Amino acid sequence: MILPIVAYGDPVLRKKGEDIKKDHPELDVLIENMFETMYHAYGVGLAAPQIGLPLRLFVIDASPFAEDEDLSETDRKTLEGFKKVFINPQILEETGEEWAFNEGCLSIPDIREDVYRNPVIRLEYYDENFNRFEETFEGLAARVIQHEYDHIEGILFTDKLSGLKKRLLKGKLANISKGKVKVDYKMKFPAAKKARG
Repeated sequence: MILPIVAYGDPVLRKKGEDIKKDHPELDVLIENMFETMYHAYGVGLAAPQIGLPLRLFVIDASPFAEDEDLSETDRKTLEGFKKVFINPQILEETGEEWAFNEGCLSIPDIREDVYRNPVIRLEYYDENFNRFEETFEGLAARVIQHEYDHIEGILFTDKLSGLKKRLLKGKLANISKGKVKVDYKMKFPAAKKARG
């Protein structure tokens, strides 16, 4: 089922996600719905807060990046078939010299900005079957994970921009929360005027 994506300004995007228990009701259905919602919106990652659930869960399918000619051969190989579920993840370590990449977000449509992040992360997480993993991710895979991880920590990519950039985007962000933005996927806008009946 395709779910509406929560837009910038909704308080759920600022909440720190809660851990998911093994017996979480219909977790498999939730994960399936998240993938379907993400694909429908042409995203490569989606975190539970973006569908209104303050949970430590996100899904990623970064395989569309594998066709990007501008990426290194290593990045393209890593991202080929890179489809994963991350439950209760914890970043254990972020290393390397920060690098910029132009990021966007399904909750903040029509805004893309360069964000600096570390190129290497070590992550502990559970998959959809509650198998525990500790893995190191690099390059674009690490970046997509860091972006989604921020969501479950109540952080948005716009928080990482300079003060000047934030001020320049203020009006655009306000319009997004009011629903004054053109999107071709289902969204829920926190400050949209309710129709009077």
